[in-house]
Amino acid sequence: MAISYQFNKTSLQSLEKDLKMRQRTLPTLQSKETALRLEVKHAKDELKQLDAEVNARIHGYDKMMALWGEFDTSLIHVDDVRMSVKKIAGVRVPVLEEVVYSTKPFNLFSSPKWFLDGFEQVKAIADVGIRQEFVQRKVELLDYARKKTTQKVNLFEKVQIPGYQDAIRKIKRFMEDEENLSKSSQKIVKSKREKEAMEQERKEAAV
Repeated sequence: MAISYQFNKTSLQSLEKDLKMRQRTLPTLQSKETALRLEVKHAKDELKQLDAEVNARIHGYDKMMALWGEFDTSLIHVDDVRMSVKKIAGVRVPVLEEVVYSTKPFNLFSSPKWFLDGFEQVKAIADVGIRQEFVQRKVELLDYARKKTTQKVNLFEKVQIPGYQDAIRKIKRFMEDEENLSKSSQKIVKSKREKEAMEQERKEAAV
């Protein structure tokens, strides 16, 4: 990033103000990045657990595959998915509150005895699947925020702060050189005037 500046006191003060702001902000950004990195890890671990739970349930149903052929899946329906929003490390993420199901009436006497248990089994796997979607979204949102924060930390730490420090050094060096040059010029002028004054005194003394 090219930093625009001029070799004067006003520009120096402006750069010093911008530098201090970034130096104050950097630790906060670094803390946020650390927190987000940790939250992303937790969310990914949670997602792995849900994946394992889904696979375990599916494998568990394999033994009942013949029975599931008799089950009418149109008897159960997801009516609503209730959710809330929670802030995690400053990032708004959706949180699953409840899955609302509706069931169609069926004849208990003509249906297999395990049908009622079948409803609970379907609800259980649906709950896990929907929870998976929410956690996957949480991972995506947190990881995106973490990447953006990392980019900003790198921008401040590796580009902007060193850039401002370098610009400030150059302005100060220029102003010091200018001041030294001015002092040297003043000394030369003073020395010249003193020499002229001495010459004038000698001339007057000789008359």
